[in-house]
Amino acid sequence: MKPTANKIITFPLVILIKFYQWFVSPLLPKNCRYEPTCSHYMVKALQLHGPVKGFWLGIKRISRCHPWGGSGYDPVPPKKK
Repeated sequence: MKPTANKIITFPLVILIKFYQWFVSPLLPKNCRYEPTCSHYMVKALQLHGPVKGFWLGIKRISRCHPWGGSGYDPVPPKKK
């Protein structure tokens, strides 16, 4: 997929996440066990890795964010060359 196509697909996903961060998240208690938060992780993963791999990384991260999962600093992995 071309870089421009990636941006076209990624942009609406990032907008949805930003909407959640601005309007929904402030109404909820702080639950994320990781730094950066799961929503920030998802945005960074989408921007860095594109829509398919970025979304997959974000979903994997969200699935680990529960009381019996891990916690702490968990950055988006760098893009392999």
